[in-house]
Amino acid sequence: MAVSLVNPGGLPEIDAYRQVSVASGSKLVFVAGQVAWDADGVTVGEGDLAGQVEQCYLNVGTALAGVGASFDDVAKLTVYVVDWTPEKMPLLMEGIARAAAKLGVTPVPPATLLGVAALDVPEHLVEIEATAMVD
Repeated sequence: MAVSLVNPGGLPEIDAYRQVSVASGSKLVFVAGQVAWDADGVTVGEGDLAGQVEQCYLNVGTALAGVGASFDDVAKLTVYVVDWTPEKMPLLMEGIARAAAKLGVTPVPPATLLGVAALDVPEHLVEIEATAMVD
């Protein structure tokens, strides 16, 4: 199966990986874990879980759009949150709601939420990856 690797405009280019891969045939789209970076790789919302969740969802939306997909095509999300506790759920939901309003979508595909000790850098509080199917 052929795989196309893409770094869509609007996301930082990372040497170690591409932001999106598209598998031909069944056309699965795998979006790398998105953190709260802007297009220049600067962290947005340092110390603000809701703000970082919002930016992560916006980045997933940008990555999907870069390959002709949208949240309507997402089959699975995985959300990693540093030092997760159930008390953080309102902030997580606030960030999702803010992103959904900006994107004009209701992102409700199946999702897995995992608490982790740390992410790539200390200022990142959340990371979100997506798998989508495009016709």
